[in-house]
Amino acid sequence: MDFGDKTVLITGAGQGIGEACAHVFAERGARLILLDKNGKTLPKVVERLAGKDGNVIARIIDLTHTEPLARLITEITQDIHIDILINNAGFDRPGVTAKIGKKEFNTVLGIHIGVPFLLSKWLLPGMRARKWGRIVNISSVYGVLGAKGEVAYATAKSGIIGLTKTLAREGGPDGVTVNAIVPGLIRTPPIIRMPDKYKEPIIAQTILGRIGEPEEIARVAAFLASNDASFITGTTITVSGGWGI
Repeated sequence: MDFGDKTVLITGAGQGIGEACAHVFAERGARLILLDKNGKTLPKVVERLAGKDGNVIARIIDLTHTEPLARLITEITQDIHIDILINNAGFDRPGVTAKIGKKEFNTVLGIHIGVPFLLSKWLLPGMRARKWGRIVNISSVYGVLGAKGEVAYATAKSGIIGLTKTLAREGGPDGVTVNAIVPGLIRTPPIIRMPDKYKEPIIAQTILGRIGEPEEIARVAAFLASNDASFITGTTITVSGGWGI
């Protein structure tokens, strides 16, 4: 998996799965474009990447603000063509259907579906013109199973699977593959903060009996972005230790 001639854009790169993806792709020589709204964590990621192969462009930006994001993508793509897009950024607004507000619901859909839609809308045409490209979307087991108290998050993560399959049909004839990863319980900052009373039942339902590591998702993303996965598109790969299968 040599990405020495490829540029990868990773959203939500300031921590968790996004940071792990940055390290995995950097180790394989890719040029990185890292986007995150957290001005404290993203610079630290860049520092930790020092000395690894590849080079890094990092931008602090709220991805849900469409016009600044559009300007940034236009600026970047004037000189660089993006070969690989990792749609990872997201956040949660817990709530059951009867209580969550429309604004909160739409906010979650905006980051998990709206941003991947826009980035794919802007970058897919260039990939198709070059006859090569990779889009990897990060979903969730909750998007497959549903989850009580997570109506917005589960709906959004289910929607990204539909977007994945549609983009795969659009990009496939021109050599662009689009796939989704469905993580289980992964050791990201939100999960680390989750009380044990919520984590332990999930671990008990996980065949491997443990929480997954962000690198275990990142390595699957790298595989899907590589030529080794050239005949895989429009699919979901569950990386959950056996939870939710």
